[in-house]
Amino acid sequence: MNITGNKILITGGATGIGLGLAARFLQENNTVIICWRRESALQEAAASFPALITHKTDLSSEAERVALCNWVREEHPDLNVLVNNAGIQQWMSVTDEDFFTRAKEEITTNIEAPIHLAALFAKLPSVNTIINVTSGLSFVPLAKVAVYSATKAFLHSFTLSLCHMLKQANIEVIELIPPALNTDLGGKGLHDHAPPVSGFVDAVFEQLKEGKTTATYASSETRAKAGPEENNAFFEQMNNAF
Repeated sequence: MNITGNKILITGGATGIGLGLAARFLQENNTVIICWRRESALQEAAASFPALITHKTDLSSEAERVALCNWVREEHPDLNVLVNNAGIQQWMSVTDEDFFTRAKEEITTNIEAPIHLAALFAKLPSVNTIINVTSGLSFVPLAKVAVYSATKAFLHSFTLSLCHMLKQANIEVIELIPPALNTDLGGKGLHDHAPPVSGFVDAVFEQLKEGKTTATYASSETRAKAGPEENNAFFEQMNNAF
């Protein structure tokens, strides 16, 4: 991927990893559009980074995903990069009364939205790159976020297939695999112990500059490269610690 001179749409771009990527893409002389479901979060992001273009979209809605693509087609026909970053994480147990309702929310945002957007944006003639943000939990799940972990494993698998499917269309598919980072994913304070987003962004951009199509950082590199036995042992260690 050429990391400069692009017009990029980042879903879930108003906070956390999405905002960290947006800020760095701006720094690398790209035009960046972010979308989010809450206008207040978009306004806060734009106040920090006035060059951002913002668009309010609820990605849990199929109709709004279609509307987002149509808006891009009409207003930003030169957009060439889609970053599927938006995701939600629910800390819950399968025995919770509202487990299935909350699980469906995760499945809609973390699976349905990125595969739908990939299908929509791959048809735009200007698009040449799709980036999917997965997780180190794609390889070793955390039981307290079982559905989230499974959705990221799905997205990892889908990304591998998407790369193959879009070769003939000359669309590059890239996977970013973050570990736990200090964001509000899952709730405030849950990840205060984790490394800052800035370290992940720095590492990812170095790998993108090298032409890599899979970018990892810290523990996610270890998990992505480990074999089944090592990851099974890590599963027991990690889940016994929570």
